[in-house]
Amino acid sequence: MANKFYGTGRRKSSVARVYLVPGNGKITINNRDIDEYIGMETLKTIIRQPLVATSTNDKYDVKVNVQGGGLTGQAGAIRHGIARALLTVDNDFRATLKKAGFLTRDSRMKERRKYGLKKARKAPQFSKR
Repeated sequence: MANKFYGTGRRKSSVARVYLVPGNGKITINNRDIDEYIGMETLKTIIRQPLVATSTNDKYDVKVNVQGGGLTGQAGAIRHGIARALLTVDNDFRATLKKAGFLTRDSRMKERRKYGLKKARKAPQFSKR
């Protein structure tokens, strides 16, 4: 049995490289503890969802390298990465994770800016004369 399981997660402009190592459930993000890195409880819950769904939250230590985007996008990317890494641990988790929607890449991205506009859709102020 391999001692390190890997999964890549993405959301918006965030990319998370996730490693699962057999341990007791410690989550480390960018070499900092989860409580130190992420302040909001809701985001911590989002990150732990795949582990809770497969009841492996006290079996693996999670080590994450995440970059890009904001905290919410990063949390979503980490969740996606953990779910993918759990598949490499045991493919029987697929049904549970897929039903919960953790394996689906959230493809919503920021829309590109178009020329002649100030933002993606915001037009300059219109004046008749």
